[in-house]
Order: sequence, then C-alpha cells, then structure tokens
Amino acid sequence: MKEADKTIGTMVAEDFRTAKVFEDYGIDFCCGGKGTIKAACLEKGINPAAILGDLAAVRNQPVERAQNYSAWELPFLADYIVNVHHSYLKENTAPLAAYLDKISNVHGVKHPELIEIRTIFKRIAADLSAHLSEEEEDFFPAIKRADELHKTGARPAAKDLEIIKLSLAKLVQEHEEIGDALHKIHHLAKGYIIPDDVCNTFTVTYRKLKEFEDDLHKHVHLENNILFPKAMQF
Repeated sequence: MKEADKTIGTMVAEDFRTAKVFEDYGIDFCCGGKGTIKAACLEKGINPAAILGDLAAVRNQPVERAQNYSAWELPFLADYIVNVHHSYLKENTAPLAAYLDKISNVHGVKHPELIEIRTIFKRIAADLSAHLSEEEEDFFPAIKRADELHKTGARPAAKDLEIIKLSLAKLVQEHEEIGDALHKIHHLAKGYIIPDDVCNTFTVTYRKLKEFEDDLHKHVHLENNILFPKAMQF
C-alpha cells in the first residue's frame, strides 16, 4: 500500500510522533483518523509530497519504547488512559468551565463568541463525565477480564463480550460528537489567537483550552486507533 493511501489513524497508531506533523498541517488524526492521507491533502489543498516528506523525516528517527503505544498490552494501555488522560480531564474540566464563565461575563459583549464557546464546553463537560464513568466502571474492566482469559487460551465470558460490543459502538459515537464540539470551539476561538483587548484570565483560558484540546486529541487517538481495534478482536 502506498503511504498516501494509508489512513491517518493507522499512520499515527504505528508512530505517534507523526501526530505532530498532522497537527501542523491542520489535519485531524483522532476522530478523523479513518480518512486517508491522500483524501486529507485533497480536502486541505496540501501537496501530498510535502506532508509525506515530513512524515518520513519523523519516522526515520529511532522510536522510544515509551512512545510505542501500539505495542502496549491492553490492560496497561487502559490504565495509562485512566491515570493520564482521565485524571487530566477530572482535574481541569471544572476549573476551565469556571474560567469561561468569568471571561464570558467580562468580555462577552465585545467577544460574543465566548458565550457560545462556554455553552459548548459545558455540554462537553457533561458528556465526558458519563463517558469516563462508563469506561472506568464497565468497558475497561471487561477488557481486562477478557484479556486475562484470552491469554490462557480460554474464551472470554459472554457477558464481557457483550459489554465490549455495546460499549464500543456507544463510545465511538460519543468521540465523534465530542470531536465535532471541539472543532466548533477551535473555530469560534480562531485557533486560540489572543485578542489585543483582553485580560490575563482570557489569555490563560485560551491557552488552557488549547491544552485541553491537545490532550483530548491524544486521548481519543489512543482509544479509537489502538485500544478499540484491539478490543474488537476478542
């Protein structure tokens, strides 16, 4: 298969360092990871040779074990997602919502986009709360039990297989919805460019929104492009 015909998700799953290249070109690698590099270049008006050259330069560097997420076993990857990305969301979502309340009240007249950003973010926060709970209480435990039995050559329990099947369909759809909402915030915030007439809290809020988006992109990528495909194999 030609490199340009690979899906973006496959490329990033093989080597997460390529995510930075896609980000630099404004190409979605998590929720939009099912599309090919060729299709993304056509949509964005990018010369495929340019991005393929940048991807090759990154991939030619030695890969550190810590970055080779696709080689990690499912239980370890699930724990990593919970300990790193779920923890980040739990620690940062509420404070970020409070910042958005504050700057919307102060700057909402001159920057009405803040009102819509605040509304969208609060919806994301509510959706994420239920999403994380399902993963931690049902989906990830079922994966771990299924993986343990699979390693012994035994068939995973029917109940766990059913949980995995139902959760996968639901979680993927929720990722799409959250991804679309993040794209709207990114667009409304004009790529998080800081206006000249705002306070320090506004600046901090936009920087934290960008950090939130970046972390969620990696989080969704690890699930959509690595963990979920492996879980489908049970």
